[in-house]
Amino acid sequence: MLFRLKYRLLFVFNFLILLSAQSQVTVTGSVLDKTGSTLPGATIKVMGKDSSFITGVSTEVDGSFSVSLPAGQTYIFRFIYLGYADQFKKTLLGDQPVSLGKITLRETAQTLSEVEVKTTQVRGEQRGDTTAFNAGAFKTNPDATAEDLIKKMPGITSDNNGLKVNGETVQKVLVDGKPFFGDDPNAAIKNLPAEIIDKVEVFDKMSDQAQFTGFNDGDQQKTINIVTKKGKNVGQFGKAYGGYGTDDHYNAGATLNSFKDKQRISVLLLSNNINQQNFSLSDITGAMGSSGSNGSRTGAPGGAGGASSLLTTPQNGITATQSAGLNYSDQWGKKITVSGSYFFNYSDNKNSSSNRRNYYTDNHLVNDQTTTTETFNHNHRLNFRFEYNIDSANKLTLVPSLNYQSNTSNSLLLGSNSILDAVVKSTNTRSDILNNGYDFINSILYQHKFKKVGRTISLNISTQLSERNNDGSYDSHNVDNDTSVTSLDQHFKTYGNTKKIAPNLIYTEPLGKFTQVQLSYNPSYTSGQSNKTTDDFNPVAMTYDNFNATLSNKYENVYTTQRGGLGYKYRKNKMNLSFGADAQSSVLTGNQTFPVPFNINHSFQNILPNAMLNYRFSKIKNLRVYYRATTNIPSLTQLQNVLNISNPLQISTGNQGLKQTFENNLNIRFGGFNPKTSRNAMLFINANYTNNYISNATYILNRDSTIQNYKVKAGSQLTKPLNLNGYYYARGFFVYGFPLAAIKSNLNFNGGLTYNHTPSLINGSLNYSNSYVTNGGVFIGSNMSEKVDFSVGYSAGYTIIKNSVQKQSDNSYFNHTATFKLNWIFWKGFVLNTDLTHTLYNGLSQSYNQDYFLWNAYIGYKFLKNKALEAKVTVFDILNQNRSIGRNVTGQYTEDYYTTVLKRYGMFTITYTIRNFKNGSAPKQDEPQNQMPGRPFGPGPFGPPGGGPGGGMRPPGDGG
Repeated sequence: MLFRLKYRLLFVFNFLILLSAQSQVTVTGSVLDKTGSTLPGATIKVMGKDSSFITGVSTEVDGSFSVSLPAGQTYIFRFIYLGYADQFKKTLLGDQPVSLGKITLRETAQTLSEVEVKTTQVRGEQRGDTTAFNAGAFKTNPDATAEDLIKKMPGITSDNNGLKVNGETVQKVLVDGKPFFGDDPNAAIKNLPAEIIDKVEVFDKMSDQAQFTGFNDGDQQKTINIVTKKGKNVGQFGKAYGGYGTDDHYNAGATLNSFKDKQRISVLLLSNNINQQNFSLSDITGAMGSSGSNGSRTGAPGGAGGASSLLTTPQNGITATQSAGLNYSDQWGKKITVSGSYFFNYSDNKNSSSNRRNYYTDNHLVNDQTTTTETFNHNHRLNFRFEYNIDSANKLTLVPSLNYQSNTSNSLLLGSNSILDAVVKSTNTRSDILNNGYDFINSILYQHKFKKVGRTISLNISTQLSERNNDGSYDSHNVDNDTSVTSLDQHFKTYGNTKKIAPNLIYTEPLGKFTQVQLSYNPSYTSGQSNKTTDDFNPVAMTYDNFNATLSNKYENVYTTQRGGLGYKYRKNKMNLSFGADAQSSVLTGNQTFPVPFNINHSFQNILPNAMLNYRFSKIKNLRVYYRATTNIPSLTQLQNVLNISNPLQISTGNQGLKQTFENNLNIRFGGFNPKTSRNAMLFINANYTNNYISNATYILNRDSTIQNYKVKAGSQLTKPLNLNGYYYARGFFVYGFPLAAIKSNLNFNGGLTYNHTPSLINGSLNYSNSYVTNGGVFIGSNMSEKVDFSVGYSAGYTIIKNSVQKQSDNSYFNHTATFKLNWIFWKGFVLNTDLTHTLYNGLSQSYNQDYFLWNAYIGYKFLKNKALEAKVTVFDILNQNRSIGRNVTGQYTEDYYTTVLKRYGMFTITYTIRNFKNGSAPKQDEPQNQMPGRPFGPGPFGPPGGGPGGGMRPPGDGG
């Protein structure tokens, strides 16, 4: 009886298996380009005859695909690959396997004759690691810019600190896959009109070489690609405007674009004295370039961060700007693609700032400073990109850039140091400095693909040449606590240069259908030179001819590395896993010939591991974990052992004994975008742990001292860089956005927690400054019509600072910003626009707590054909309360500051909008390099990996 039961169960089980097998039909095929090369990573979407999505697969390394589907139904197969026109096949499945054969995708848009697919427009879709938003699903006013449109999309915000996607700063904006004014995000989003945009694609862009090999090298940028509309990518469009107002305020400019097929020409013109700019400010001469920044600044709009090699944050104060720019992109023949830009700007900035630093010392050292500065700046930027597709297996890419700047600065500093509320030293110092310098950076990349799929070799040679010249003087009068007065009148000259060459040779080899290895060799050579001469004023001869050997210096260093690496990658279905390690041997040598000769010679041996996991749980949920170890050497300024006395209250010097840092970086990202519900959710975790962190040692001089043969009065402070262990950083951040159908709007939430553990040395005592920052916000953006556009936002943050040694310096503060914006077009072309911002700071030093409103508004009228001309009257800062305040937190002190800001004014402006569009084809993506990272084995001649600009879909799990 038992035997019969088992037999019957086995029969039923086999019957069910047979029935299931008979009800499924296997569909196979392969995807190629027009040259016959396979396209691995292409996406196949399977839809029902009503266009409803059923399933999706991606092609393997050899371009083949296979999918099992229920028999007896009609299916629509959509073949998608980035940079290529989609292809469709409509098939009725019987009970036998079906081969669709070879599907050829072409690089030009074609009429689809097989089937017409009609679908309701959705807000966006997830294409592998690329999130693509449909611009038509977001309502903006007719004169909206790309920035106005992009800010309405889930997870995207924009403020004075830049454009951010899910809390990550956008570093590059492309237009139809091509650079637009180099790497300047503002140039695109602030000048292109929203009406020409079809899609906005968001992804992480790796370096050109990493995209070719498919191995992440850590050099990736958060990137937005703007895809233009068919019919509005051919013609001329833009605007010209001019305005004049009270107190001689003015604002004029033009944005002119001519798009014709592959040729794109854009011109930007700007002239105003109201702190407006449609580009990112570039500052090279004021940047010293330091390793191991030890603080983070938070503040109200208009605040600037710390210096870097290319500073692109807004200036404080009031700025008059004159600028002009030209952008060009084109395709020369079938094999050559070019893009380039030139930008010039002149600015005159006037600023008066006040700041108070509270040091973590037991004697409660406080530094107060008031600085009045006027800076004149000339800047030239030139970028170019040349791509030559030699043949189906070889490609050459050249990317040179040149940045030249001349900068004149005149400043007056009034400052004091106080201990226990008693002034121990004060200064009155005037400085006049002329700076000029340039950066030339070039990259030459050669790529070769062998006949065996997955076998590639590439060579990238990076070169850099930088030079700085400074010519200045300072005249200071200092009062010490014993009422003695000392004066200093000096003239100085500095010269510095940096030369670097770094070739990177990479070879990849497939080990199987899903695995690949990479071998790399990356040597580098960097040399630097820094000289300074100082002359004291001779009152007899009335010239600067008394050479000051103590404050003069000649120094040069050389940094060489030998680096080799091995990497392994596994990619199948939903998983993309890679790991490897580099062995690096480096030598840092330094030679000071004046005033005191000495040499340094440091050698370092490091193993630098890396690992990346990208797992796609579904089309809308993705986990990405990335770890990488890196090293950084100290800058020339940090190594050069010469006193800087430009501020007699805060003297600094270098340290020739500095070592390189060793950093461990971990990034975790989980979430995605749901196209059905238009919900966007993302969770981020970032962490960093650094050995030999370059911090500062601060010494408060309680008595007159001699430092490097230079006499320093009591009451001054001396700062010197040094290596300390124990620095670590962690940040958790989330974003969540969804549509509010009831009010036709979009709602975005965000929040996070940041922790900094920063070591520093204060008067010989090791102090750990612990900073805890919690922040959150909510933003509502309307999506109801082109005539009514509003937004409401609120963000707040609470910071707690605790010290391990000087606990009396512990403090906390709160800040928030609330905003409301409205643009209303009514009654035959009238426009009302207003924005109101409330800013609150509480817990700062006395007199720095602030609570104020900034209210701007204008009323305008549109007339002529197509409402092309608009006249408007604007009032800025109606309540006359505008101000700029904030707090800067470092390992040695907390600093409260405020700066000059633009106050109330009125202005009358005329704006003429140009719209001369012709029927054009859908934009073609001509830059496969500017795609989502993770290209597994290089399809076609040099095709993209199936995601990123252009609308292609990435295969599941192909993460960068």
